[in-house]
Amino acid sequence: MPDYDAEFPVGTRVRIRCLEALERFKREWKYHHPLSDEQLVYAGTLSQVKDVGYYHGGDALYTLTHVPGIWHEENLSAG
Repeated sequence: MPDYDAEFPVGTRVRIRCLEALERFKREWKYHHPLSDEQLVYAGTLSQVKDVGYYHGGDALYTLTHVPGIWHEENLSAG
């Protein structure tokens, strides 16, 4: 069974990674919930975790306050 353990619980302040990291993820990620061009605008932005969900393989997926889209854990860092 997958380990459903989010690095960033609801309420945690996070920073969206830099544009270079987001562009690399967008190019290389071929699976569920790819980044949209709209999300790239938020590179470097501070936000707060609004909700945490999990893809059936165990990947933590985040929604953030005042930032659109679904975010993969590797595109966030502690704020």
